[in-house]
This record gives sequence, C-alpha cells and structure tokens, in this order.
Amino acid sequence: MSPGIPAVVLGGTGYVAGELLRLLAAHPRLVLAAAMSESSAGEPVAAAFPHLVCAYPQERFRSEQEVQRLLCEEQRPALFCAAPHGVAAGLIDRLLTAAERAGSEPRVVDLSADFRYPSAAAYAAVYPHPHGAPARLEQFSCALPEHLAQPRTRHIGHPGCFATAILLASVPLLAAGLVSPTLFVSGVTGSTGSGRTPVEGTHHPLRHADLYSYGALAHRHAPEVIACALAATGVEAQVAFVPHSGPFARGIHVTVQAMLRRRTDSAALLATLREYYADAPFVQVSGQAPRVKDVVSSNYAHLSATARGDTAAVMCTIDNLVKGAAGGALQWMNRLLELPETAGLTAAAPGWT
Repeated sequence: MSPGIPAVVLGGTGYVAGELLRLLAAHPRLVLAAAMSESSAGEPVAAAFPHLVCAYPQERFRSEQEVQRLLCEEQRPALFCAAPHGVAAGLIDRLLTAAERAGSEPRVVDLSADFRYPSAAAYAAVYPHPHGAPARLEQFSCALPEHLAQPRTRHIGHPGCFATAILLASVPLLAAGLVSPTLFVSGVTGSTGSGRTPVEGTHHPLRHADLYSYGALAHRHAPEVIACALAATGVEAQVAFVPHSGPFARGIHVTVQAMLRRRTDSAALLATLREYYADAPFVQVSGQAPRVKDVVSSNYAHLSATARGDTAAVMCTIDNLVKGAAGGALQWMNRLLELPETAGLTAAAPGWT
C-alpha cells in the first residue's frame, strides 16, 4: 500500500469540517495529520463530533502554530480550509507563507468564499470587508471539478453549495447554446447550510414543518454562479435566484428555468445533460424527478430536465455538506494530488434518513 498523504483540516469544529473528517477517515491515501481549531485547541475531536469517536479516538484539535510546524515538515500536504468567510484568506496566507519558506508545497482547497472571485474588488462587492490576501487570488481557480478539465493553479476555491447545484444544472445548457442566458432559479436547502452556530433560521421549532424564502434575488451565491458559468462556457448569464429554507437538516433541491433558443423537447435536454456529464463519475442524469433522499450523505448529484413550449427546466439535488462542500473539496484534492478522482467518495446515499 502506498504511504499516506498527510491532510490538514482548518476550521475544525463546523459542520463542513466534520464532514471532511468523516470522509478522510475512509480515504485510501489521505491520512488526517491535524484538525485545527484555535478555540478548541487541545480538546478531543470526538468532543465536537461524537459520531467520529471510532475514527479519531485520540485525536485532539491543534493550534495554528502546531499546524504551521506540521506543514513545514511535509513535502506536499493536503490542506482543506473550512474556516469562515473573511477569516480563511488570512489564515491560508500565513500558513502558505511559512510552508513555502520551508520548501513545502501544500495543495489547498478552500471552502469559504474568500477565493471564489478573480479579484479583491469582485469579492468586496459581495462581502462587506476587504479581502484578506489579495496577492494570493491568482494562485486559486474557482470551479466545479465537472466544469474544469485542468486547473491552471495549484489551489482551488470551491463554489458554495447552492452555486454547486445551480451550476451543475445550468452550465451544460448554456455551453450548448440551448437557452437564453437569463436563469430563473428556485432552491431549497436544509438547515445545516446555515452552519453550526444556532440562529433563528436553524432553530428546530421554527424550521420544522415549514418552508419559507430568504434573500430573494439577493443571495450571495448568485454572483458566484455568474462568474463560474462565464469561466466554464464563455456566456455571461443573469441569475434571478430565490432560495428557501426547508424543514430538513441536509440536502439541496434546485430548479433552474430558462427560455429555449430553439425548439427542443425533453429527450433532447436530457441527452445534452448526459453527453456533457458522460465522464463525470458523480453526476447521474435521469428522466425521473430527482429526490433529496437519494443523494443525502453522498457525493452524487442527480439531474433531470423537461421542456415545454419555449421553456426549459432542469432540476438538481445534492447534499449541501458533501457534494456542495466537503465531498467536492475532496474530489478536487484527489485531482490536485493526481489520485483517482473518486477515491474515498463512492459510497452510495443511505436512502432512508
């Protein structure tokens, strides 16, 4: 068996970090070297994630100083960042600077929004603070693995969870010129999309048995979709997006509608999706409507499409914490390290959650 590749997870106590730790525990080549949390340094990982005690019975959270030392000792470690927006860039910059001085060449996949935009100005137009490491932006590409055959950089900024589902649904049709570039999107997400810190939107008595919209036409993932779709297709789309909070913990369902440029039936739309994703191991296209339960806890995305008159509709379901975050990041890291893209990610969804 080939020696393990050390992996480091930053932002260690959040839901996405927990999913990264769960996936790494079953990875054939990546081995957890450290999970960093400044606020919980020295405390057991299992205290934050009791369901992972069998995988990490002795592991404790590390400080930034400990992680920096570890990165400097390794040749090409894998670094996953699940730190918050606005914090991630500065943290990554400090760790990369120290590692580079020591001759180490980490590969980074960032799951915050800090490296999803091509410029500091584009970032500041969406987030109300300056970018934490503008000189690093050119070292990151932002795209889904399914939409970028060969990254031009050694580091990746992963799109957000809603953006992942919307891009999977819309990019093939934009690339084929089948639809006009104005996309009308409705999406529903589970409560884990709001993060681990309790807020009104994730409080169970308020969210249970309810469905409501938020941030209508103003969600921060819309600019990500526009930027990533442009990079993948050369088409500058307009995105009218209305997100909703669903009464479940995890999963995303989006419906993307657009006007057809030419007469197209449902079979032709499905054929376009199947052809585009023919070599994408985690994208399944079906004539049946996709269901959240069929993808939850997996790295798979299920797509379907229909056409009537001059309107096309594409539906997509993903797990927001896996395909929309930790699983997509691991998929990217596999590619950056020249490992099989599917390594550690082929487990099917449980189905009955």
